[in-house]
Amino acid sequence: MSHAPLYNWLNERTAGVLLHVSSLPSDTGIGNFGEGAYRYIDFLKTSGMSVWQICPLGPTGFGDSPYQCFSAFAGNPYFIDLKPLLSAGLITDEEYARLSALPRDHVDYGAIYQAMWPVLRSAFERFKSSKAKQFLDYGSIAKFRKAQGHWLEEYALFMALKESFGGNCWLDWPAEYRDVASAKSQEPSVEVVETTDAHVFYQYLFYAQLAKLRAYAGSQGVEIMGDAPIFVALDSSDVWGNPELFQLKKNGQPKAVAGVPPDYFAADGQLWGNPLYDWAVHEKTCFAWWIQRIKSNLEFYDIVRLDHFRGFESYWSVPASETTARNGKWTPCPGLKLFKAIREACPEAKLVAEDLGVITDEVNELRKATGLPGMAVLQFAFGGEPDNAYLPHNYDRNCVAYSGTHDNDTTLGWYQSLDNATQNHIRRYLGIAGQEIAWDLIRAAITSSAHLAVFPLQDLMSLGSEARLNTPGAPIGNWQWRYQAHQLDQLQKDSSPYLCEQLALYGR
Repeated sequence: MSHAPLYNWLNERTAGVLLHVSSLPSDTGIGNFGEGAYRYIDFLKTSGMSVWQICPLGPTGFGDSPYQCFSAFAGNPYFIDLKPLLSAGLITDEEYARLSALPRDHVDYGAIYQAMWPVLRSAFERFKSSKAKQFLDYGSIAKFRKAQGHWLEEYALFMALKESFGGNCWLDWPAEYRDVASAKSQEPSVEVVETTDAHVFYQYLFYAQLAKLRAYAGSQGVEIMGDAPIFVALDSSDVWGNPELFQLKKNGQPKAVAGVPPDYFAADGQLWGNPLYDWAVHEKTCFAWWIQRIKSNLEFYDIVRLDHFRGFESYWSVPASETTARNGKWTPCPGLKLFKAIREACPEAKLVAEDLGVITDEVNELRKATGLPGMAVLQFAFGGEPDNAYLPHNYDRNCVAYSGTHDNDTTLGWYQSLDNATQNHIRRYLGIAGQEIAWDLIRAAITSSAHLAVFPLQDLMSLGSEARLNTPGAPIGNWQWRYQAHQLDQLQKDSSPYLCEQLALYGR
């Protein structure tokens, strides 16, 4: 006897645009929650869009990837809009000018790291010496500290200790600080206490500004769809503070690490290196950490995309000593039990399953049992047989259709790299000449039966490979693309009326 799916929320036809916050225009070197974000929401509304999809918002480390963060709960202080702090006198004109000198057309993470942290620290020190209990209408800091107590204190202490130990991974800290209980029992230096408080302040600003932005988006009929990476980074406050939840040795080193096996894209597979969950321990706690994490994500986003969904059915476990992902094994995990616990705690949650890659019958069964919409990417559809799951005539309604994702080349760049036979297949299938290929794929997603259609902003702007955001497996040069304010103005003028018409024609 088959049971009703746990969730069934994607009932209307809608459309959205994928753009990470870092790609927004601003005058502080990286996109943020300021004017550029509000202007972008206005563009979405004017164009008939009702979803803004972003990448994870956590604090990034080496490599700048939002999929390897220092915490699954914290926000990236780079995204704080500094203008309110400037107006309130917490930042000086001279300090702001240092940030304004950073590039506008891409993100230079090295330069931001040098310029942003001293400015944020000065703002905190001025706020502290003002003895104020809150900033503007952001609410009381003491209340924020209490509400976020389940992760905030450990995270802030983790960041302060990290700074005091030269930025090293917690596994390389002095022994008495590698264990969270032991670290908390040490007499902290004045500097560590100050830095801990500073990190609490940055999170307070981040949470308050994101809440305002999300409320504004909601008032314009736009939902924010965020991303939850399935794994956490080894060098994170999550692992340092909760080692029992992960497959670690006594010395804190991982027993085995995450990755994916060899496939068509990577002969050695992909060795991600993240520690693996000890699912038996999670089960004993009724998945308390996961429920807390989903609830936290739902404070940030209206819709949560669960990255690497297949890893909830079984995960590729690679011994920590391996240098490639070849010699791993599939290990089953609780799957439906976890989602039943999440459903009980968060019955109204809107979750999406990122079910791309080599998907087994078991993974498909888990997705159907959860009722979560899966994903279909048009860039994976062509050059093969008519039964390819990513061709629009095969879509399920409970599905999100994409022209491409943050991991793909732009549609224009992708099309230009294809062989003649595949290009010909696309032109014949879509009945097009292929001169405006990005728009051809956007229309294919809009006309499809998938209830949600999403396209990267780069495709709406018909940009080439120079605008690609991320190349998986490339260690540097990712997450840097940004657009300029005038490009969005031009796009709105040229294309918003047409987009509205297309969306209306197809009931989105």
